[in-house]
Amino acid sequence: MSYREIAKSMIDRIPEDKMIFVINILANIGKLSGVDVYPEFTPNEETQEAITEIDRMFETGASENFSGSTEDFLASLLED
Repeated sequence: MSYREIAKSMIDRIPEDKMIFVINILANIGKLSGVDVYPEFTPNEETQEAITEIDRMFETGASENFSGSTEDFLASLLED
């Protein structure tokens, strides 16, 4: 069994809520090795629409800004 196969087998046993640690470790190893380990990512249609909307907001200055404490911001979110 190759190292890659052993690693994949081990990853398959890691609980989903701990996978972020594996991702961070792999990213750090890649960075140390000078290798881009990030997978190709193509956003789905809903995500792409959200990205386009945010880009438009920045271009037109139509974005909303909040000034105040985090507590006030969270309270305003709960009011909606």
